[in-house]
Amino acid sequence: MPIIKILPHPEYCPEGAEVSAPAGTSICEALLDNNINIEHACDMSCACTTCHVIVRQGLQSLNEIDENEEDLLDRAWGLEPNSRLSCQAFLAQSDVTVEIPKYSINHAKEVH
Repeated sequence: MPIIKILPHPEYCPEGAEVSAPAGTSICEALLDNNINIEHACDMSCACTTCHVIVRQGLQSLNEIDENEEDLLDRAWGLEPNSRLSCQAFLAQSDVTVEIPKYSINHAKEVH
């Protein structure tokens, strides 16, 4: 199973983390399954950018980006050439390293 290394993020995983997930799992699903509660306002339907991640290593092992995801990414905060929507980035067999940006387009969220 591939491993996803998550770089430290002050809110979601201050110490960073490493999780494993079966090939074919989206990065978003893998993080959520491992209690890293990344935002996903559209419920992983590729309709927002709140689950934006920057792939620091292993980009070539993910599925290819499609036009809809590319169009949405144009609205993401902190967009970089290796940005992906984690709900649309599916693992293959290789490990990946991701960074969750400090902010999202939904950074002013409610606190319960």
